[in-house]
Parts: sequence; C-alpha cells; structure tokens
Amino acid sequence: LLSDGCGHTVLGPESGTLTSINYPQTYPNSTVCEWEIRVKSGQRVQLKFGDFDIEDSDACHFNYLRVYNGIGPTRTEIGKYCGLGFQMDSLIESKSNEVTVQFMSGTHLSGRGFLASYSTTDKSDLITCLDNASHFSEPEFNKYCPAGCVIPFADISGTIPHGYSDSSSLCMAGVHAGVVSNILGGQINVVISKGIPYYESSLANNVTSKEGLLSVSLFTFKTSGCYGTLGMESGVIPDSQITASSSLEWPDQTGQANIWTPERARLKRPGPPWAAFTTDGYQWLQIDLNKEKRITGIITTGSTIVEYYYYISAYRILYSDDAQKWTVYREPGVDQDKIFQGNTEYYREVRNNFIPPIIARFVRVNPLKWHQKIAMKVELLGCQFNIGKTIKNDWVNVFRKYVSTGRAPKLTMPPPPQSNNDFSMQTDKTTSTPEIKNTTVTPTVTKDVALAAVLVPVLVMVFTTLILILVCAWHWRNRKKKAEGTYDLPYWDRAGWWKGMKQFLPAKSAEHEETPVRYSNSEVSHLRPREVPTILQTESAEYAQPLVGGIVGTLHQRSTFKPEEGKEASYADVDPYNSPVQEVYHAYAEPLPVTGPEYATPIIMDMSGHPTAPLGVSSISTFKATGNQAPPIVGTCNKLLARTDSSSSAHALYDTPKGMPGPDSSVELVYQVPQSMPHFTGS
Repeated sequence: LLSDGCGHTVLGPESGTLTSINYPQTYPNSTVCEWEIRVKSGQRVQLKFGDFDIEDSDACHFNYLRVYNGIGPTRTEIGKYCGLGFQMDSLIESKSNEVTVQFMSGTHLSGRGFLASYSTTDKSDLITCLDNASHFSEPEFNKYCPAGCVIPFADISGTIPHGYSDSSSLCMAGVHAGVVSNILGGQINVVISKGIPYYESSLANNVTSKEGLLSVSLFTFKTSGCYGTLGMESGVIPDSQITASSSLEWPDQTGQANIWTPERARLKRPGPPWAAFTTDGYQWLQIDLNKEKRITGIITTGSTIVEYYYYISAYRILYSDDAQKWTVYREPGVDQDKIFQGNTEYYREVRNNFIPPIIARFVRVNPLKWHQKIAMKVELLGCQFNIGKTIKNDWVNVFRKYVSTGRAPKLTMPPPPQSNNDFSMQTDKTTSTPEIKNTTVTPTVTKDVALAAVLVPVLVMVFTTLILILVCAWHWRNRKKKAEGTYDLPYWDRAGWWKGMKQFLPAKSAEHEETPVRYSNSEVSHLRPREVPTILQTESAEYAQPLVGGIVGTLHQRSTFKPEEGKEASYADVDPYNSPVQEVYHAYAEPLPVTGPEYATPIIMDMSGHPTAPLGVSSISTFKATGNQAPPIVGTCNKLLARTDSSSSAHALYDTPKGMPGPDSSVELVYQVPQSMPHFTGS
C-alpha cells in the first residue's frame, strides 16, 4: 500500500476490499495509491468492481485506474480504466498470484472514485460489499463475501434470528450475524422470506445495525447451528464453576454487606452483576465449562441497574484446558491480541463471535477499559465438543494457513497496564472504545456435527414410529369397544360360546337323543292338574334374550299361532288349556305387527309312524315355558276332542296329530316334552 490516495483497505490472504480515498464522496485532486495483492502460490487473483466513477475528461491521461500482473519493476499491464458511471460487469483476472492496482487522480470536477473486491479465482460466486438481497431473485443462494466489508458508508437493519431488511448489505449483515469474518471473508448461504414491519437495532462484532421499518422482503443466513447458550443464564454451569479475581463489597444503609460475587454474572438474571473490587487491568472473570466445548461467541452487558452505571467497553479473551496455561485469542494472520468491542451502555447486550471457534474448558474475560467500575453479566455461545483433541490440531492448522509468518498463537498472561491512567475511573464519560475489526465466520462442521446429523434423524424416526404404533393400538381398541356395543351380551352369554363348550360336557345317551315323549289319552286324563304343568316346564333353552321387553297378553290375544285357512275364528277365542287368563312372556318370538296376519300357520305333523315311548323319556323341545307355572291342561283334552268331533273337516286338528284317530280311539296321543325334563314316573 503506497502513497496518500488510498481509502478503506482490507487485504486478506484470500480476499479483500479496497476503495479510493473519500469514497463514496468525490476523491481529491492530485493523489496516488498503489495496492500490492498477494495470494497463495499457485493461485490467481480476480478483481470485481462494485462501483466505478472516475472522470474521463482527459481521456484517462491524469485520472485513471490501472491493473498490473505482478509486483515491482517486472509487472505487466492488464488494463487502464476511467469513466463516469462506468459499468464493469466482467471480472479482471491475473496470470499469477500477484497483482498491483494503481489509482491516479489529477485535476477534476467530479467522480466518486471506485470500490473493488478481490479473491482467488476458485471463488466463482464473489460479490462486493455493496451487494444487497434485492440484487438477487433467487429465494436461496450462496455467495462469497470478501474480507473488509465492515465499511462506514454501508447500512444494515435487523438482527438474528429475526432477519435483515432486503436493503442491507449482504456481507456486512453476515459479519453482524457472525457467519463470516471481516478479516477473512467467507461463504454465506442466504434465504429470502417475507418482510416484517419492524427491524431491531443491535451491536455485534463491531457492527451496529439500525432500526428499520417495513420492507418487502428480508433475508437470514443458514449456519452450522453451533450458537446455543452454554449454561450461564440457565444455571447449567453451577456457581462453584464461576470465579473471579475479586468481588466488590460494601455495606448498605442497614449495615448489611452487599457483595457482587462472580455467580451474579449470569446474563438476563435480575439483580446486580459481578463487579471487581479493584479497577485495574489484572481483573478477570473465569468460567469453567466442566469439559472441553466448542465456543463460538460471547454476549455481555453492564450492571443492568440504572443506579449503577457500570460497564466494560473493551476486553480480551483467554482460554485454557487446565486453568494453568492460558492462550490469548488472536485473529488468524494477526500477531496482536484480539481486542473485543464491549458495551457502550449499562443494559444493552453486545455479541462477539470467535472465528475460528475456541476449543477449551476454561474461559477468562480480561477487562481492558470500563466506565466507572468493572462490572458485567455474560453468556457463552457454542456447542458440545466430543471428538477429541485431534480436532484442535486441525484448528491450529487453520491458524497456520493464514499466518504468513508460520507462528502459532503464543501462550501468555494478561500484561500489566502501561499506566494507571489507562484504567482511570471516569464518572462523566466512558473510556474511549478501541478501533476494532471483529471476526465472524461460520465454524467448520466437523465429525461430531456429521454424526449428529445422522443420529438425530434416526432417533426422530424411531420415536415417531413408536408414537404411531401406540396411537393405532389405542384407536383399534376404541373401535373394537364401539363395535361390541353398549348393550351387547358378554361373550360367555352367547349361544355360540355355549355350543362350543358343550363338546367338553358328558354326552347324552343315544336313546335320549331326538326321542319324542308320548302320552296316551288315559294317562293325560289321569294326570293331576299340578303334575301336567310340571311335565311341560323346561329349563332355559339356548336362545338369546328377548329383544322386546314387557308383558304381553295370553295366547288368545294376538297369539303367534294361527289356525289353518278357512276355519272358524271362534277356535282362536277359546282357551285351549281351560285355565284362567294368565300373563306370560313371549320369550322367543316378537309380537306380530298390527297390520300383519294375526295367527301363525299351524304345525301339522304325522306322528302315526312313530313308536310310543315311555312317559319318562326326555325329548328336545323347541318351545320354552316362562314364568313359575304353566297353565293347567286338565280338561283341555276333552274340550279339544269335543271340538274335533263336532267339526266336519279332518284337516284342522289341534289336539290330535294328523292321521291319528279321534278321541274315541284307543290310540295314544303323542306330545313333545321340553328338553332336559326330568324323568316323570307314576300315573
């Protein structure tokens, strides 16, 4: 970098940004500047202009930009450029790993100058610091941001995780979000979505985002996800693992001691913070994470109490594995300790990211500048680290990749302050904030992230499958219960179950199966009235319960037995059993509808060919008697026989089976006895 015509300049090992002096204002007369750019041997350089506005009234004689291959006397010219509002859409590529850019200005009236970015040629998606989301139509895209995009003339609105306004500079927002480094540059993965009515302002990585109003769209960044809190706020880190060099203590109005101990340094916790008793550069707050973690950032606040306007405006970070040997955090390729931008007031949060991340168990915050007193609350950001110390060597190699001297970060303790004035306690204003260019790049995804990317979906699938199985089983059970119905009989009351169980019971003798019981006229006539119903009664048959409850009338009231067609209706009005009216249950047949036939068709059987069986032989009945008593039948046979004799038709016989002789005949009448009837002996 030569002469006095150079503006904002950041020359990184793989990318960078350069502008003319006073950009975007008019560049001065009679200035000159040369930038010498070097990248890794074997690579080439590509140059892209975001803005170009150099007066050309003298045909590029006194005002121009010239690009050379190489550095020094052996360099060769690639091109000479000038023009107001000149559009240079194509990239300028070198033939070697070294490039010289020269800017000259003579007497002129106007012209902003230029802004250019460079990178190695393998970064085909290079953009400049002036590009914003509205320049791209894709809903998601990847671009490469050069180093040095934290520029004073660019604005951003918004913060993470809510998003940034589409008018914000992509690369500057990437630095603010902590996904790229201002020193190194890096790749960004941008996602476009619908805008929101309001964008918050915040300070992060030495970039201040402004408040913004409604925009058509917004953008966010995809990251590795290693930005979770590590336990200060939540309490995962116990009080015993938070220590400090000293603690502020003083008595209150009641005489009790107030101590702002280290465990009070938990972010977003109500109450006072941690504060150091001594205000010098040797103070520190130490956090023990219990094991090695990948630490990607830190968030700090001041006292958060309006009566105590204390905060730290600049600090360093040290880390260790054993709390004995400490390493001061440095940016890649820089031989000086990294000074982090702290708070500018007592209550607002300020975030800083570590790129590359820190792999350590112990972390110390060493305040360098503060307002009134050293006081702070803090939270660490990061994720678990379970790969082993071999990955730490990989990060060391990353450091060495960008360190031109090949020197690794040195192990050191915080140096003593040069003078007490550096840490003087001013009550009227804050100490000056150092000029800080912070780093923020997406942490490299290592093996543990890849392992988690495989295990997490598998575990989710397993738990989802178990939940689906339980839900299906629950639904199947409910449907089964609904199918059985509220009034369905238990399975042990169903006929099918009883029939299945009968095969395990003792079988009846063959002579008792399907054998009708026959009674002679004389036997029936000699039966006493109380004996006849006893013979006709039977145990419950294998039938379902009646579907129609209630008590119906006797057989002569809408009976389900109907005489043959064409006979006198008076037969249905006579009580066949010559017994008083008695209510019985129709246990197996439902009442006929009002409009339907009133009688059932009689059953006419020819029993002439059947032999007479003893009275005590049991038979199978298809009728079931209900109630405690059956209607007496003494005298019924005589009435029925009398009616049969008086009838002229031989087809309507109700007391004598078809084909049998009349009541005067000596042939015995045959009746069926209900099933399971006990043997009846006697007259």
